[in-house]
Amino acid sequence: MGIVVNQSIKNTIITYIGFGIGAANTLFMYPHFLGAKFYGLTGYLLSAANVIFPLMAFGVHNTLVKFFSQYKTEKEKSQFLSFVMFLPLLAIIPIFIIQFLFYDGIASFLSKENPIVYDYVWQIPVIGFCMGYFEIFYAWVKVHMQSVFGGFVKEIVLRVLITIFLFGVYFDWLTVNEFIIATMLIYFVSMLIMLFYANRVQRITFDLVIPQNAKAIFTYSAFIILSGSVANMLLDIDKTMINQYIKIENIAYYSVAVFMAIVISVPSRAMHQITYPITAKLMTENKHDELNELYKKTSITLQIVGGLVFVGILVNLNQIYSFLPPSYREGIFVVFVIGLSKYFDLILGNNNAIIFNSKYYKAVLFLGLLLAFFAITLNMIFIPQFGINGAAMATLISITLYSLAKLLFVVFKMKLFPFTPKNIYSFAIGLLCFFLFYYWDFPFHPILSIILKSILVTLVYVFLTYKTNLSVEINQVIEKALKLVKIIK
Repeated sequence: MGIVVNQSIKNTIITYIGFGIGAANTLFMYPHFLGAKFYGLTGYLLSAANVIFPLMAFGVHNTLVKFFSQYKTEKEKSQFLSFVMFLPLLAIIPIFIIQFLFYDGIASFLSKENPIVYDYVWQIPVIGFCMGYFEIFYAWVKVHMQSVFGGFVKEIVLRVLITIFLFGVYFDWLTVNEFIIATMLIYFVSMLIMLFYANRVQRITFDLVIPQNAKAIFTYSAFIILSGSVANMLLDIDKTMINQYIKIENIAYYSVAVFMAIVISVPSRAMHQITYPITAKLMTENKHDELNELYKKTSITLQIVGGLVFVGILVNLNQIYSFLPPSYREGIFVVFVIGLSKYFDLILGNNNAIIFNSKYYKAVLFLGLLLAFFAITLNMIFIPQFGINGAAMATLISITLYSLAKLLFVVFKMKLFPFTPKNIYSFAIGLLCFFLFYYWDFPFHPILSIILKSILVTLVYVFLTYKTNLSVEINQVIEKALKLVKIIK
């Protein structure tokens, strides 16, 4: 776990810095500089691009990780990369042709409730293309155990560029229309940066040779397209469907709430950058006991860290919303509901990595497709009746069922189990801290109140976690921090 802990900590720090920048963008700049309508439009375009990006990437970002360790020589690895980099064109070319030929019909359908969307629909596949190839180049450096810089570009560089252009709108250097175009260009620049870095880590040479296991690669990629699309659909279909039923301003309110809830999953995103290739390697080498141990460690570690973040957000929710226009308070219920779905997904540890690298990935895919259909149906029912709260409820039900199904599949088919009694203790500590601090408000300025309450919550939560020895790795980090500040020797 040494390299896991080391790079996970770096990735977590980078990701939280990125989320700090993102928080400034989401909670202040977007609402005040763009306004709800154009913020909603931006959120819609990015969510729609995220839904289709697994198709644009052709599943290659996962295929690279799964098959890379099977190639022994550098020449074989280079040929493998060349082959999989051309696979996405099988989807990209038809998508762009369809968009060119049938743009009017597609754009008219997507803009029937919000006409503002019509002129920007063409950006969705372009952004999806950039997201897809970014992840492919990112996967190339991850299999070489170099995940930190990619996280830096994805979490910090991209958000800093957005911040710069948001200030451009504020100072009238850009119009809001130009900002939306600039957002697309930011994703293109991020993709190019990742390409140059991937080439630096391990030179990318184009030696197009069809490998002997091409059929297995193609089959796996095709299924990963669908499974990745299912996962992304469960995450972003709510925003895209809000556009179809209610005013686009609601996407802005929903996006702010979802952003706060997604902060909970940051530890998972950071740790998975390095545990994914390690999981693939352990499964290739058939090391069941080591894999089961990694499964348990990732579960409790992510639950502890994510639980602290979740509690910290919930107890400060009213103070956070005091910085936003009153209409955004409609999203408070959304934070609770989406947060619960993220928390449950968090405690499953490296569950996704295990499934995607197993021989059972096809079976789980069909279950995911069923649940994606279920999510779309629930959104169609709930959004017209309950607005953004309905979208949140549909997401909670869908993601919880999908996560539970994946957990049961791993438990019964692969005889791996992530939970121990420590998971129950961690949940109890989080629940205790929530009830201790949620109803306790300081009569100070909101920023000071957030700082003080966060410090108190952290001290109580970390103290109880440390004393109950829930995670050896986390206790080691705590002790190292205490030694740095001279509290212990």
